[in-house]
Amino acid sequence: MDRNTIIGFALIALVLIGFGWWQQPSAEQVEKQRQEFVKDSIASAKKAQAEKIAKQKQTKQRAVIASDTSALFHSALQGKSQEIVLSNSKVALTIDTKGGVLRKAVIKNYVGHDVKSGDRTKAQKDVTLFSGDEQSLNFSLATKEMNLETKDLYFVPSAVTDSTLILTAKAGEKQQLIIDYKLGKNYILSMNVRAEGMNGLFNPGYNQIYVDWQDRCRQQELGYNFENRYSTLTYKETVGGTDKLSETSESEEKTEEALDWVAFKNQFFSAVLISKDGFAKGAELKSTPLNKESHYLKSYQAKMKTAFDPSGRKASQFEFYIGPNDFQLLQAVEKESAFGKNLDMQSLVYLGWPLFRIINRWFTLYVFDWLSKVFPMGVVLILITLLLKLITFPMVKRSYMSSAKMRVLKPKLDEATKQYNKPEDQMQKQQAMMQMYSEYGVSPLSGCLPMLIQMPIWIAMFNFVPNAIQLRGESFLWMHDLSTYDPIITWSHDLWLIGDHLSLTCILFCGANVLYSWFTMQQQKDQMVGQQADQMKMMQWMMYLMPVFFFFMFNDYSSGLNFYYFISLFFSAAIMWTLRKTTNEEKLLAILENRRAENKKNPQKASGLLARMQALQQMQQQQKDELKRKQDELNRKKKY
Repeated sequence: MDRNTIIGFALIALVLIGFGWWQQPSAEQVEKQRQEFVKDSIASAKKAQAEKIAKQKQTKQRAVIASDTSALFHSALQGKSQEIVLSNSKVALTIDTKGGVLRKAVIKNYVGHDVKSGDRTKAQKDVTLFSGDEQSLNFSLATKEMNLETKDLYFVPSAVTDSTLILTAKAGEKQQLIIDYKLGKNYILSMNVRAEGMNGLFNPGYNQIYVDWQDRCRQQELGYNFENRYSTLTYKETVGGTDKLSETSESEEKTEEALDWVAFKNQFFSAVLISKDGFAKGAELKSTPLNKESHYLKSYQAKMKTAFDPSGRKASQFEFYIGPNDFQLLQAVEKESAFGKNLDMQSLVYLGWPLFRIINRWFTLYVFDWLSKVFPMGVVLILITLLLKLITFPMVKRSYMSSAKMRVLKPKLDEATKQYNKPEDQMQKQQAMMQMYSEYGVSPLSGCLPMLIQMPIWIAMFNFVPNAIQLRGESFLWMHDLSTYDPIITWSHDLWLIGDHLSLTCILFCGANVLYSWFTMQQQKDQMVGQQADQMKMMQWMMYLMPVFFFFMFNDYSSGLNFYYFISLFFSAAIMWTLRKTTNEEKLLAILENRRAENKKNPQKASGLLARMQALQQMQQQQKDELKRKQDELNRKKKY
């Protein structure tokens, strides 16, 4: 490492330290933050106290109503809980007559994992998304006499079939609250909430129902950290797109726009609550991470309001989507929904930023679905890699040939620039090199194209594979499940940066990365001249350290993604080796010499990037000469 490099790193460190010092809050800002913290703490305490008082008051109200046979909802506040199952070929949904809400959701035909034991050989037939008190949905109505909450009511079932259920809670004579369920052919459960004969129980102008939806998000996959990274509370604005809360930390938000739906999302499955009339702005959304030992990912909560008609002429209409995060399937939900809205639910499958989303949306998805109908998933990953290599091969070959031209010209460049060995002559050396590149028609930057070509595809697959539910539960070679890591060693406690396992495909990927980096460095080393060769030494260390960084990053990632990167690097190295072996460098040099001779006969002005580089170097040289002239003039004046 030369002196200039050391000075550069030192300056960067000073800038970072200075920036950190400059960013420190002033004493006034610290005091203001302290006051705001105290204010928030007092507000939180007051809110908790108010909620406690309201709960106590409600408990007393229920006791009074239970003892008064003429009171509103007297008979509905006592009874016996009964569970009724609505089922089709896709889901089995258990509804509890107490509260009239979903108590359990089973998604059929997807392998369930025994996450508590961590045993990959134990698999359940179906996935249980939630059960018991893990999920709750409560509707609140403020009548003149009391605050009515459906979670306290015992509903009477009727019209019970495999796909329909009507639940009725009697408020009084010819007064009742009705929840009507209907299960479709796939993953949509319709739910209507309506009142009959209750118009006089509410204050004039009352037109909203409060919705409190909560869920403890179960760990469904064996890789806790990886699944947690892709699980989040997501919502869709009525006018606008989708957004989400933080996946990694506790996050709270009060929405400024009305919402179409709210989703409690796992990595591969979601429970989505859709409102026909939309949820009013000001919805309170919260996501709280839970510890790994609990086998739950996060605690979700959504407090919202939507339209309610006390007269009963119009029901408050909802739809549940309880199913897999499958892009094509989620697109079809829009057609099955009775609300006629642009739901954009396929955004629950994250495909990356715009450029990478385009690659995944219009290429990877269709090819992946087409190939998966014929081949096992591991083979699909290999075939997609081959197809992408085939598509990019012309550009990679062109880039390689540019590197090969640089390599065969290196002896000539060394010879032509050997007189510029002093540090002050480096500008002239660069100009001489650029002049020769121009004469031979070679671009020194074309060799960078292979990485530039591959990076968008690599990043696109980085976003696609972890969200591809088709890989879930699919085995290939030694990998039991392509959607999660494949450990060769596990231990009981997390180690810093590593976790509780070593993933074999991650080790293979990082090892292949080291070998590919070495191969690439050797190839580029043969074409570097002068100062470029010195800079390459620094680049080598960076290229060799990158796989170490990748190991700590990808050890938790799915074996399918690591396997794809491993195969991709293998084919890249194979292509580069084949091109190297099949390129006749003597013939290539002869072609370049002929081109140089033709260019000398018909000199043409350099164009494009090469011309701009030459112009920049000439300008720098002129500035250097002018500075030297002024310095010489100043020295002469001092002498006399």
